[in-house]
Amino acid sequence: MRTTPAISLLTLCALPGTAAAGDPLPSWGEGATKKAIVDFVERVTGEGGAAFVPPAERIATFDNDGCLWAEQPMYFQAIYIFDRIRALAPVHPEWKRQEPFASVLRGDTKGALAGGERALLEMAMATHADITADEFDQHVRKWLATARHPETGRPYQAMVYQPMLELLAYLRANGFKTFIVSGGGVDFIRTFAEEVYGIPPEQVIGSSIKAKYQLVDGTPRIVKVPQLNFVDDKSGKPVGIHQHIGRRPIFAAGNSDGDFEMLEWTTTGPGARFGLLVHHTDAGREWAYDRDSHIGRLGRGLDEAPKRGWTVVDMENDWKVIYPPARGPEE
Repeated sequence: MRTTPAISLLTLCALPGTAAAGDPLPSWGEGATKKAIVDFVERVTGEGGAAFVPPAERIATFDNDGCLWAEQPMYFQAIYIFDRIRALAPVHPEWKRQEPFASVLRGDTKGALAGGERALLEMAMATHADITADEFDQHVRKWLATARHPETGRPYQAMVYQPMLELLAYLRANGFKTFIVSGGGVDFIRTFAEEVYGIPPEQVIGSSIKAKYQLVDGTPRIVKVPQLNFVDDKSGKPVGIHQHIGRRPIFAAGNSDGDFEMLEWTTTGPGARFGLLVHHTDAGREWAYDRDSHIGRLGRGLDEAPKRGWTVVDMENDWKVIYPPARGPEE
C-alpha cells in the first residue's frame, strides 16, 4: 500500500490554500461548535488558569467508524470480512450451507447481517483467525490498496473526515495524546491508523479475538485464535480505556449510542471535560441518519447531550468540507 496519499492526509491543513492564517480548524464553519472546541483547548492549556491540565493528563479518545471515517452503507471492516469470505470459500465448501456465510456468498448482505453483532463476530473469527498477526496485517494492507467504496469509488482511507483530521492535529499540537477507542477490530484499525490519523498502533483500542505465542522451527510468531477476547463497545469502552490507557480522558468524541458510556465516563470526571458527538445530518455530501439507522444509531446521545453539556456537531452546517480532496486517479 502506498503511504504517500495517506501521510498527506495528516498534512493537508499545512498545505497552501487549505488553512487560513492562524486558524487550526479551517474546515470547521465559524459558530458555536468550533468556538466550544477552541475555548476548551485554550482553557486546559493556559498555564496558571483555573482549568489548566498538565500535558500528561491531556488524553483524548475518538471512536473510529462514523466519527473519524464514514461507516455507510455498512462498517468497512464488514465489507473486508465479506470479501475474505468470498476469497476463502473454495476451501470452505460447508459455507454454502452455513449461515451467515451462505448469505454472503449469495450476495444477500441483509441476510448476512440479520444475526446482528453475534453473526458479524462469527464471521470475523472465521476469517481473521488461524493465521499469524503478520499475515493478517498483510491481507488488510493489500485489500486497502485496491478496495474502493461501493458508492463513492474512493479508497477507504480517503473516506476519512477532513475536519476530524484537523481536530486530531490541533489537539496534538496542544499537548494532547490522541487514542482511537473503537468497536472495530483492533488489528484491522492498526494497519492504517498511523498513516491516516497519525495515531500509532499502541494508541489504538478495539475489539479483539484471542491470540497465542508459537515457536515454529525456531521462529516465534503470534497466531490469532478463533475465540472472542474483548468487545470494545458501549460499556466496554471505558473498561478498555482503563485497562490500556490507565487515565480517564478529558476529551472524548463519538457519533453513536455505542459511544455513550465513553463520553459519560470522560465528562463526569473532575475538572474541565469535553464530550463531542458527530451527528450525520448531511444527506447531500455524506449520509443523514441517527435514531433509526441500522448502524451508528444515535438516539440517547441526542436526547441527553444538552443536559450533559456535550457538543453535537451538525455535519451539514458545522463542516465546510467532508472528505480530503482527491489526490489523483487512484482515488
